[in-house]
Amino acid sequence: MAAGIAALHALTPAVHDSIAARTTRLARGLREIAARRAIPLTADSAGSMWGFFFRAEPVRSFSDAKTSDIERFKRFFHAALARGVYLAPSAFEAAFMSDAHSEADIDDTLARLDDAMGEIGA
Repeated sequence: MAAGIAALHALTPAVHDSIAARTTRLARGLREIAARRAIPLTADSAGSMWGFFFRAEPVRSFSDAKTSDIERFKRFFHAALARGVYLAPSAFEAAFMSDAHSEADIDDTLARLDDAMGEIGA
């Protein structure tokens, strides 16, 4: 119980805002990579949660999500994994940022995901 209370005290609004800003930057960076490579992708975030789908239009429902390119996701997942980026293994799962992820971590992750996106092609 003491550890939980300590965590709640450490997670101030400023910490939450900082995590949300880095999460937004990661999702935006992924969209920019895909756009530059002419790969249909939508990515978004809310707070520390983020996700993406290989689909040009935003995903607003499970029906929308099911129309995303699952085969492309599988190829991208394995290309990212080969580069040390551990994404959730399902195209329908969310990912989460933590306070331990730094700006440098995001830069490095985006560079690796750019390379992985290049491997899977347009």
